[in-house]
Amino acid sequence: MSELNIGQAMDEFLKESKLKNKVQALRIEDIWEELMGKTVSKYTDSIRISGHTLFITSAVAPLKNELHYQREIIIQRVNEAFGEKLIQEVVIQ
Repeated sequence: MSELNIGQAMDEFLKESKLKNKVQALRIEDIWEELMGKTVSKYTDSIRISGHTLFITSAVAPLKNELHYQREIIIQRVNEAFGEKLIQEVVIQ
C-alpha cells in the first residue's frame, strides 16, 4: 500500500464519491473570475454544474449574447482548470 498526502487522499476519495460534482460546482464559483475576467464575473448571477452541463445565469442581455458565442472557449477553460473533461455543454440563462 502506498502512502498518500492529504491532497492525494482527498482526490482519491472524491473520485469515488458522489460529492465530486458538488465540490467541483463550488470550486467553479471560486475560480470563475480568474477564468472569465472581472467584468463577466461581476455580472454573472449564478453558475452551477448539473451532470456535464454548466449553467450560467445573468440578467445582462449583451453579456448573455457574448457568453453564447464563447461557449466553446468556456468549455475549454473550465476543463483545463479542472484537468479533466468535466463540461460538455454550456447553457446561458
